[in-house]
Amino acid sequence: MGNVLAISYRFPPQTYPLAIRVDYFLKHLAQTHRVRAVTAAPQAALRGVEVHHVPERNAARFTRWMRRLRLQKISDLLLWPDSFVLWILPALYTAYRLVQEERPDAIVAFAMPYSGAIVAALLKQLTGLPLIINLNDSPTCPDVNAMYPSRLHAWANAAMEDWLVQTADAVVYVSKRNMERVRRRLPKAHQNKLCLIRRGVRLRDAPKPAARSSDAPVQIVYTGGLSGWHMHRDADDASASTWKTWGRAALHWWNHWGTYTTAPLDPRTHTPVYVGQAVQRLVAAHPEWAGRVQVQVYGNTFPDDVVRRVLHKYDLDSIVQVHDPQPHSDVLRLMHEADVLFLTLPDRPDGSPGGRISAKTYEYLTTQRPILAAVPPGENHDYLVNKPGVFLSRPSDVEQMAAHLEPLVDAALAGTPSTFDRSHLRTLLQSSRRAEAFSAVLEQVVPKLAVSTASALPSSPREACTAPVAA
Repeated sequence: MGNVLAISYRFPPQTYPLAIRVDYFLKHLAQTHRVRAVTAAPQAALRGVEVHHVPERNAARFTRWMRRLRLQKISDLLLWPDSFVLWILPALYTAYRLVQEERPDAIVAFAMPYSGAIVAALLKQLTGLPLIINLNDSPTCPDVNAMYPSRLHAWANAAMEDWLVQTADAVVYVSKRNMERVRRRLPKAHQNKLCLIRRGVRLRDAPKPAARSSDAPVQIVYTGGLSGWHMHRDADDASASTWKTWGRAALHWWNHWGTYTTAPLDPRTHTPVYVGQAVQRLVAAHPEWAGRVQVQVYGNTFPDDVVRRVLHKYDLDSIVQVHDPQPHSDVLRLMHEADVLFLTLPDRPDGSPGGRISAKTYEYLTTQRPILAAVPPGENHDYLVNKPGVFLSRPSDVEQMAAHLEPLVDAALAGTPSTFDRSHLRTLLQSSRRAEAFSAVLEQVVPKLAVSTASALPSSPREACTAPVAA
């Protein structure tokens, strides 16, 4: 039986996308290997995995105080690579002690936060053990990290990512564009370490949708958090004095001086505002649809007063309803019962392609529901092209969204909601297949970890990392 040491700040039963990935990767490994894990997650537990808890070290309290003192720029400059940097040393100590007690055959690390990957890379340098790192998001992805406190921070993130790749024996990405972007800047000796294993979906969680009531309004559903609400608040307060306006401008300059932007993004599109306006356009063309088409957002983490203010500003109060985060089982049920699923990402005004792909993309594709994907050029758009029942538009293209929605809404109101057969995708997207691919990479890096199924695996580390999962 092989012995694997895992390091991940996030861990089940948390419901972060990374924690879910850790769940099915480590459960699969635990079937044939002894797995120990170092994590900060409270109440961390996973069947078959021996968990070692290192208490959270999060600089959130320091950040909150800096914001209250209007010194946010200082915390932005100091906290690198993320606010969990204080966890690195205690986690490294615990992991090194575990290695001394019983030397594992390999280390596997999961990020973000990136502090966990740094722990694993330092441990590899101390012990010489093989290391595989899973990066759910590239540290230099311009969609995830588009703005840095300074140009130095942007350089440091790139240097960190290059160091992680060069230190590890294999690095797993979830985005092909991000993987290829990093590959191009690496020395040739390290280029074949990069592997593509997309996120997976645990199909056993998928519920059976309830029958739709004939008089129920059409539900356009988005699941997850949205980050662009603050960008829609009124920039100017007509009642504010000149001194107050100048004060706000000075505060904004203080918190943003030296900021370095790698790619222009429009966070306003990461809201339901534009799809709500598309519904307004449909109602204007079909007055009988008034009150019969709703946009439902599940997973809001922004203050309610901010959300209400934005919806009122665009007269969307009766169209868009925003709800707090829901249990994952409820989210799955809502997705499978929706009339239309909505997906959006921040737009890229310059038209350049981005590398980010939303985790909910894969769960959406396991349903039979039509998907309105308002995404910019890039990885998410490329992945969804030619997928059945996917209707693509730019994130702020209200006219195109309305054109896509009109026949879908009409069919739903007529009692014949549109559905699409994606059974072939359900097989490809299974989390078990992703876990098998991860095991293949591990077993090729450390051949002695290979199990009885090794004959079906790639024959070399090079093949394992250059034959990406296609789904």
